Amino acid sequence: MSDPQNDSHSPAQVPADGSEAVRAEVQREYATRLAKAEVRIQAAQAGIKLGDGFTDYLDASKLLDEQGNPSVEAIGKALAPLAAAQEPKFAPIAGAGYNRYDPPAVRRVSLDVRKR
Repeated sequence: MSDPQNDSHSPAQVPADGSEAVRAEVQREYATRLAKAEVRIQAAQAGIKLGDGFTDYLDASKLLDEQGNPSVEAIGKALAPLAAAQEPKFAPIAGAGYNRYDPPAVRRVSLDVRKR
């Protein structure tokens, strides 16, 4: 059981046990998918609407920490500009509700000849 074997995906030799090496390879393979899923989760929690295929354009390797896990801080920094863009900016509306400014006084001319 201690004789090394070749892994089908890498030329390096793997010990016969190989569980740790397989686990590390699977984690590297799925870390980017996990990071993209975490982006979608955090965007949904923040109320940010991402376009279809948005996560396909992200460099998911920048969203991982040193151990290869999704970094909440990096994902938060990536979503911060989108969160600011989603906030509605309304112009002040002068006609709704109480308005302390009176409309300009307009002198109306009567069309009745008797009142001219």
